[in-house]
Amino acid sequence: MSRADRHGRVRKDLRVAGVVQGVGFRPYVRELATRLRLSGRVGNDVTGVFIEIEGAPEDVEEFLTALARDAPPLARVEHVQVVERPASGVTGFEIAASHANGARNALVSADSATCADCLRELFDPADRRYRYPFVNCTNCGPRFTIVRDVPYDRPLTTMAGFPMCATCRAEYEDPGDRRFHAQPTCCPACGPRLELDGSTDPLADAVERLAAGQVLAVKGLGGFHLAVLAAHPSAAATLRARKHRADKPFALMVADLDQAAALCELDEPGARELTSHRRPIVLLPRRADAPVAHAVAPGTRELGLMLPYTPLHHLLLRDLAEPIVLTSANLSDEPIAYRDARPLATVADAVLTHNRPIHIHADDSVVRAGSVLRRSRGHAPEPVALALRCPRPVLACGAELKNTFCLARDEYAFMSQHIGDLANHETFTSFTEGIDHFRRLFGITPQVVAHDLHPDYLSTKYALDLTGVDLVGVQHHHAHIASCLADNREAGPVIGVAFDGTGYGPDGTVWGGEFLVADLAGYRRVGHLRPVPMPGGAAAIRQPWRMAAAYLPDLDLPVARRHDKQWATVVAMARNGVNAPLTSSAGRLFDAAAALLDVRDETNYEGQAAIELEQRADPSIVDRYSARTDGLVVHGEDLLRALVADRRAGVDPAVIAARFHNGVADAIVACCASVRESTGLATVALSGGVFQNALLLRRTVNGLRHIGFRVLTHRRVPTNDGGISLGQVAVAATYDI
Repeated sequence: MSRADRHGRVRKDLRVAGVVQGVGFRPYVRELATRLRLSGRVGNDVTGVFIEIEGAPEDVEEFLTALARDAPPLARVEHVQVVERPASGVTGFEIAASHANGARNALVSADSATCADCLRELFDPADRRYRYPFVNCTNCGPRFTIVRDVPYDRPLTTMAGFPMCATCRAEYEDPGDRRFHAQPTCCPACGPRLELDGSTDPLADAVERLAAGQVLAVKGLGGFHLAVLAAHPSAAATLRARKHRADKPFALMVADLDQAAALCELDEPGARELTSHRRPIVLLPRRADAPVAHAVAPGTRELGLMLPYTPLHHLLLRDLAEPIVLTSANLSDEPIAYRDARPLATVADAVLTHNRPIHIHADDSVVRAGSVLRRSRGHAPEPVALALRCPRPVLACGAELKNTFCLARDEYAFMSQHIGDLANHETFTSFTEGIDHFRRLFGITPQVVAHDLHPDYLSTKYALDLTGVDLVGVQHHHAHIASCLADNREAGPVIGVAFDGTGYGPDGTVWGGEFLVADLAGYRRVGHLRPVPMPGGAAAIRQPWRMAAAYLPDLDLPVARRHDKQWATVVAMARNGVNAPLTSSAGRLFDAAAALLDVRDETNYEGQAAIELEQRADPSIVDRYSARTDGLVVHGEDLLRALVADRRAGVDPAVIAARFHNGVADAIVACCASVRESTGLATVALSGGVFQNALLLRRTVNGLRHIGFRVLTHRRVPTNDGGISLGQVAVAATYDI
């Protein structure tokens, strides 16, 4: 207990770090202090929130106890520093003006779905914001995508161009109002407006166009989407043709959980994900009778669903009364469009837009069963807390595909939103602009820059072109395991299983099916899939039948007859090592299995063959194929030969696909058991894009736990290359260069 002055009062000065700006934290502090009869003040600055309180010792102690416990829904208190000061005798409690000087350490909150209070206003005919598409308050609405700088105040957001009317200003300045200092506060009299080709009623026109089967571009929080009716017999096919997206499933937006349950098998965890304030796309098992057009999600037993997360979405879904396709508005592999809708003119029949600028783009996040597959809107830029503090500020440049970058200082890692595949010029520009924005936003000047070892990755070239920094090259699969460790706030050592499509191996081969003994500081490769050639190099990724030829060149197979004009040439290429780099990739093993089972010979998007193979598998099947694991080298061809034998015997393809998955999982468990015998390690970390395969992950985790392993998997960041940047940061944090 602090020493009181002669009036029995004590004073404490607090520094509160975390997501505490733009989330109603200051009025919360004022209400808490007033209720406890405390005096002082609270305010924002570039490090977070500062608080000065004084009063009776027992009331001050209750304030300290309740501060983080009862914080607003969107607040996240990471740390509270308390310093005792002499009581000053101040009376009353005020919210002070924000300070913009000093080193920046404030955390910026992510965009959040419309809250229940705002929804009540949106659909209340008596409310002045009735059917206003930009209703928001302290507990919801745009944040990260409109922030230009910190501290988070209106002049430093894209709402700066919308002066508040007198009524909104009164709400904004009233500490007792839930819109107190809610920076995007507005109303029909002073806020943004919808536009649709000069229409006098843009929303009604948009609904009519969607109902007629047209393709509509819609401006959301982090960019434009393309929308069509989900059940319309031809609209999704038209969208596919215009967007040049042959097979990859589209996401759907549904009005509520009842609509979601009509499309998918919805359990409690799925409902919880759908209704969270982050509002991600949630992958769920589709119902056989789901009323969606075939072109929405061909070749998959899942649908990606999300609930409305802006008032505009709620209005559209309420007026349409049926689900819509809502997919990112981009062309080819470009980033989501967010500044200008003109490039969408060849895709959309009309554009429903508005005049509130988006400062930074953010795609929708994607989750499945508690794991994050794409970390973007609703998550970024909230930090990931690290197990080890960074001795110096770090920039991690991430991978080439599914890129994210990451800036880190002290115990915080600030992962970017999903950037995409850097081979595209526009995406690389987004990458470089995003790094500059994060550096300004969080006041981080990196002294250490971590990068992948692949010399041709644009993220690597970006790092190597920087001056005045220390470079740390991190092997791709070590970064995967380090990412899993960081995700679980652990340091290792562990047995690391890194299964993915492609990673640069220090031995000059293409890695991707790796067993490592690893901690954050280093790794040792102790096992892997047996390397096979990749005939044609990158062509083998796009044409899985080439991997079937590499694995089983001598068998008389249906896939060989389908490609009889090229088969002999490709086999010769593999045998002679001409344009056929060796790979231990698990992704390429799954590709070969998909081609041999006649699932997919050529792909239109990354991982398509493996995804469709998983969708074919019967999850009730528990028997499996076996593979030799001589010297911790897994002979993947054993699994493929067993698959071919069953295919010739007329076994159901669903059974074959399941036996193959179970065989891969069994080989992983066997290799981990062997490593445990030689190292004594009893914890396994699973990472890499192949573990997005829910069936494989479930079988592997269950098998490992059955024989006594503790298993770490990804929870907060993607297991695919979207999590690589976090792993690079975690490795770089161990360096004292």
